[in-house]
Amino acid sequence: MTQPSVPSVRVRLFAGLRERAGWGERLIPLAPRPDARCTTAADLWRQLALGTGPGADSTELPATVRVAINQAFAAPGSPLAPGDEVAFLPPITGG
Repeated sequence: MTQPSVPSVRVRLFAGLRERAGWGERLIPLAPRPDARCTTAADLWRQLALGTGPGADSTELPATVRVAINQAFAAPGSPLAPGDEVAFLPPITGG
């Protein structure tokens, strides 16, 4: 008998975010929310504490970090569904 799979999303970090976190990709379970709202990309950012630690100053998703859900840019408040891929992309500089 197999266990039911836990609803999860794949999280990908790029560039400086990946370096700061020390990982580039993880499968993260979608925890049920007590208020019955869907988990959003901004919720996931806070859950993973991506805005804390060296070089970071807040638990809130910075306005300069872009969010992509299933390879399409999305608002941080967009709801997530099991199986989604969520990417956090820092500002890109260069010439």
